[in-house]
Amino acid sequence: MSVEKPIPPALLRWARNVVGPVHLVRDVSHDRDTSLVWRLSCAIGTVFAKVASSPTSFARATRALREAAPGMEPGTAPLLLAADPLQRALLLSPVPGRTVKALSPAPAAQRMLHRQAGRWLRRFHGGPGELSPQDHADAAAEVARAAAGAEEHLDRAGDLITAEGRRTVRWHAAVLGRLGSPPAGYVHGDFQERNWLLDTGPAAPVFGAVDLERARPHAVVADLVPLVCGSWLHRPDLQEAFLDGYGRTLTAEEHGALRCLSVLDAASAIAWGAPAGDDVIVARGRATLARLEVHAL
Repeated sequence: MSVEKPIPPALLRWARNVVGPVHLVRDVSHDRDTSLVWRLSCAIGTVFAKVASSPTSFARATRALREAAPGMEPGTAPLLLAADPLQRALLLSPVPGRTVKALSPAPAAQRMLHRQAGRWLRRFHGGPGELSPQDHADAAAEVARAAAGAEEHLDRAGDLITAEGRRTVRWHAAVLGRLGSPPAGYVHGDFQERNWLLDTGPAAPVFGAVDLERARPHAVVADLVPLVCGSWLHRPDLQEAFLDGYGRTLTAEEHGALRCLSVLDAASAIAWGAPAGDDVIVARGRATLARLEVHAL
């Protein structure tokens, strides 16, 4: 059970300097220590105050909020109202709707949701021509870093990953290292249902997404890893709906990169989730390795 996190006084003073008197503060953080988010009620309505988990996360979030979010359909991504690098603080506009985790949509509604998610993500990713040469270099470096991180994950995991699983991880790391640079874009970085919102007002449902702390240039298929290893695992219809919304199928190179990144993500989930006591993410990692090792070697 999560414990309510009080808003730091300095953060509240800063927010008041931006939006005026604050009438109500509510902790809306995720149930993990690094998540620090509060909903503030003030004269202009509702805003969100957030403390980024690290300087890197703050830099990524501010860039995404300044460059990518304004290009999305209005109300489908948060907008940056103010930022304070000393506190790593962000003041954000709300995204209408309820979290998808709070909904229980029927199968047809789930397909609609994933189709909208695909459409949203294609717009967020942008096109290769929208990336600078440095962005393309950074995206290639992210892929190389993922491949190079395999041994660190295995060392940290120790006996938590079987000998067969370790061979699977190393095999996929080597394959990813030979793939070159899959199509790149500006990725969300944590594109999964806990960060999705659906506005089910009187008009047609509108999809939105939040939490841009991991947004950065990367291979675009990196954003599909949580879905391949989660929502789509036993629901190929959701993957089909997503790609229909995304507007294109994946290339053979992207399928290969997605498989490799999923295996490496699984190793990371086990290595970092077990010490943190996150049984859900560890179970997901083990299931991914078990599913892919049979076909890989």
